[in-house]
Amino acid sequence: MPSYLVVHQEAGYLPTVRRRLASVSATMPESPAAVLTRLHSLEGVPSALASARDGIDAVLRDRGLRRTAPDLTAESLLRGAHASAVLEGSASTLDDVRAGTGDEIASVSVRLSTELLALAPVLRRSPLQALARLHTVAGAGSLPESQLGRPRDADSAALLQVVAGMLATDAPALLVAAVVHGELQAAAPFASHNGLIARATERLVLVARGLDEKSLIVPEAGHLALRPAYEGTLGGLREGGPGGVHRWLLYAAEAYAAGTEASPVRTPKS
Repeated sequence: MPSYLVVHQEAGYLPTVRRRLASVSATMPESPAAVLTRLHSLEGVPSALASARDGIDAVLRDRGLRRTAPDLTAESLLRGAHASAVLEGSASTLDDVRAGTGDEIASVSVRLSTELLALAPVLRRSPLQALARLHTVAGAGSLPESQLGRPRDADSAALLQVVAGMLATDAPALLVAAVVHGELQAAAPFASHNGLIARATERLVLVARGLDEKSLIVPEAGHLALRPAYEGTLGGLREGGPGGVHRWLLYAAEAYAAGTEASPVRTPKS
């Protein structure tokens, strides 16, 4: 089954996920790995992602941080939780989040961040279980128990299967992180908190794939620093049309570079 993003790129906007999937399922019987390979071949994408990867590697290698720095990990997760909450509409400051006095959105984002590292092996072994756990954590207290960790409908369940398939491939970590983030944001497969879950999953991919095992890069802060571009390219994904996925992937490479600069390795806690 083709992905939501690829459907948008190839077929443009259709009113429902079911129609988008049906419109191309007969003509695009691609595996998740084949979809990712094709997306990775789009002009400029390999070099943009490679440059972002080199920047991450340089930061971690220079400080020997692939093996140590739990205090920096905690700071990175906190910064990421705050940035993701702001992108979701929170008015809380980073100091509020540090003090535990953030608003409800910030509290949910922090709650998600505390789960991430433990979910890395789950993501590798059972991606759907990891995604369900993220939504259960995010939606606890605000949704009926019957909706926690469950897709909204059959179309959403099908899209989560596509996402799980992508997470199980050996495609480059940054490519998978970007595509999965876009899938979850554009399709909104859960009843709530899809933005927070999309960004949490993006970070989790980088950890689980070993690119940033200690979670020192802050991709959420990269998106916040580039907020107009972030929201604009996401809007392009939702609306469909040629080039939307291409622009998203090129944007994501910039965001990962910005997230690297936002790491506490680069800018220690004041």
